[in-house]
Amino acid sequence: MPSNESFTSNERPSLQEDPVRRVGPDLGENEQTLQAIFELCSDVVFRSVALQDNAKLLLVYVDGMIDKDVVQSSILRPLIYDGLPQGLRTLDSLAQMCDLQLVAALRTSRVTAFEEAADAILQGSVAFLAEDEDSILLADVSQYETRAIEEPSTEATLRGTRESFTEQLRTNTTMLRRIITTPKLKMETFQVGKLTKTEVVLSYIDGIAAPGLIDQVRSRISAIDIPSVLESGYIEEYVEDTNYSPFPQMQSTERADVVSAGLLEGRIAIFISGTPIVLVAPMTFWDGLQAPDDYYERFLYVTMNRWIRYIFSLFSLLFPSIYIALTTYHPEMMPPKLMLSITGLREQSPLPTVIEVFLMEFMFEGLREAGIRLPMQIGPLVSIVGALVIGQAAVAAGIISAPIVIVVSAAGISSFVIPRYRFGYPFRMLRFPLLLLSGLFGLFGVALGLIVILSHLIQLSPLGSPYLEPIAPTKKNMLQNVFLRKPRKRTS
Repeated sequence: MPSNESFTSNERPSLQEDPVRRVGPDLGENEQTLQAIFELCSDVVFRSVALQDNAKLLLVYVDGMIDKDVVQSSILRPLIYDGLPQGLRTLDSLAQMCDLQLVAALRTSRVTAFEEAADAILQGSVAFLAEDEDSILLADVSQYETRAIEEPSTEATLRGTRESFTEQLRTNTTMLRRIITTPKLKMETFQVGKLTKTEVVLSYIDGIAAPGLIDQVRSRISAIDIPSVLESGYIEEYVEDTNYSPFPQMQSTERADVVSAGLLEGRIAIFISGTPIVLVAPMTFWDGLQAPDDYYERFLYVTMNRWIRYIFSLFSLLFPSIYIALTTYHPEMMPPKLMLSITGLREQSPLPTVIEVFLMEFMFEGLREAGIRLPMQIGPLVSIVGALVIGQAAVAAGIISAPIVIVVSAAGISSFVIPRYRFGYPFRMLRFPLLLLSGLFGLFGVALGLIVILSHLIQLSPLGSPYLEPIAPTKKNMLQNVFLRKPRKRTS
């Protein structure tokens, strides 16, 4: 897939802005200019219409991006059969007619530059040009095929809404408006990408979100100068503080309730046209371990599930490394019977423990990736059956010992407990350097790796918000929300 990094600095194509060309009074020259702009664009339609008084009107639009019924029934038919309003002979009359009669269906505007008109046409507007007029009327009648609202595919919940965002920007902002019905919900629009001109919306609740946070994100979005924006990941890398941390600094979601909860907590949301993924910032470490339905279920269930997630997340990160350290450097710390059992099973293995774990971890990650990339019908089958078959074959061949298969499988399955898939990436990545440290230095290496990870997390402060807040720095009034969820009580 093409990206903004596809060219070196010497090969990058020139994207210099064309000089502004103004609309003139000659309809023929205006038509030739637009045809030159849309040369070899077979989907751009030029249609001339003769009115009752023999006045000519030129319509320019993109086939497949407009509502033809609205154009034909609400604009062309009145103009062709009734003509312009009596006594009005300029293009202003057409604008007034749209404002007075079609305001519920159309948004109209006038421009004097061909480049502005071309951008609007490519976004689903119809351009109207008349003789002796030095401006172009634009009517927004965009309509094109979009995906229906479906159930979220990456954030499954047992309780809560079943609606997810789509690729249509206004559909997504409307879903948010339905939940937060207050004029304090602000939505600022930006246009990013010189070629794609992607619409980006910054959303926040005035009076709840910190003004400094809003100004910081607004300035970073405004400063983005790239040729194209194809997905929210482009915006995320430009807005976040550092690209070299394995931990995500912005929460990505396709659920409207998650975005609403973030805004009500004083965060900001970034909508990007063409993607169902919405960014919520700033993000903390604990946000990655909380599920959307944590606030819909009873507080006792949620508290238990949170502790299960914390324990299994730590287990997925450390279990293989601790196994290597104990069996290789510290066998005296294990029960004698367990150590004798492991030693007996490892007698036939020709490889050191750390190499065995590395091989199985790489294989497990490869199968996981294959399960994602393969078609939906066979992806889960390949990942599960492949792991069982390969693991059993490796043990039977004496290449890998049976305890290694158990350790790696247990750690891999434990990572699935993390409710947000993206937040599982750092745990999977950091597992490998911890394996290396434990293989070289034992438990001392594991402790050293944990110190480095914790130091990084403490220093990480996306958009000025500490990543480990409210643990570091400690905020006692917010600590309870990390370890448990308090029940809601009646005030009366």
